[in-house]
Amino acid sequence: MKFSIITINYNNKEGLKRTIDSVVAQTFRDFEWLLIDGGSTDGSRELIEENKHHFSYWCSEKDNGVYNAQNKGIQRAKGEYVLLLNSGDCLAGSNVLAEVIKCGVQSDFILGNMIVHEGGDDYIWDIKEEALTARQFFYGTLPHPGTFIKRTMFEQFGLYDEEMKICSDWKFFVEAILIGQATLKKIPVTISVFEGGGISDQMIEQSHKERKQVLDKIFLPLVQEDYRMLNSLLELKRVWIFDKLYSVLYRMSVSWQDLFCKERKIGPNFRKL
Repeated sequence: MKFSIITINYNNKEGLKRTIDSVVAQTFRDFEWLLIDGGSTDGSRELIEENKHHFSYWCSEKDNGVYNAQNKGIQRAKGEYVLLLNSGDCLAGSNVLAEVIKCGVQSDFILGNMIVHEGGDDYIWDIKEEALTARQFFYGTLPHPGTFIKRTMFEQFGLYDEEMKICSDWKFFVEAILIGQATLKKIPVTISVFEGGGISDQMIEQSHKERKQVLDKIFLPLVQEDYRMLNSLLELKRVWIFDKLYSVLYRMSVSWQDLFCKERKIGPNFRKL
């Protein structure tokens, strides 16, 4: 069995329906599909029961959060590679799994592109392989709906840390790829469509807190000091640019791109479709 697709859901019936439709449509069928529901009361369970013939395993029961639910699926997975496709996330086309197979990649992590639907617009997350350095993990992460993970990685580096609320998948990537030197390969395939949503200041603060705890634990003090210094420099640069030059430079840049560029870059690794 090549793939294990794991979908977790809690009171997101409409999003779950989109996910189901995208997975059922796949032309490549050598995969299992595990559905972990957190005891939904919005009709999700009824939708799951209607489609239970598509699932290798499903349950609907109270859990202890996102990472606990994902770990339930990972522990039951039997495929060579795991793809975490939460409810609301969709595979980007009916040939996605077939296209991944055609690439013939056998790395520990296989990374594709991901479309983000945000505020009525679509953007594509497309990082170049040469940019996959430590900096990407210091200031960003990998998109889990766009990353196939060799199942043995969870045996080697452990399951997701359920004590963390936001950054456990990031922690797993750091420990496996940066510290454990697991192999990572980028492929030119758009894997999934992610329904974006705003992140609250409280969640951002929690994310910074969790990342700092991880970095303090796994990196030597000298590395931690460099990381803090770079963060401080980036923050000063950000404040200076946006406070002092936003009204002139940013608007000039946007106007220039509107006039002469087919694509406008809206942030690191993203471009508008």
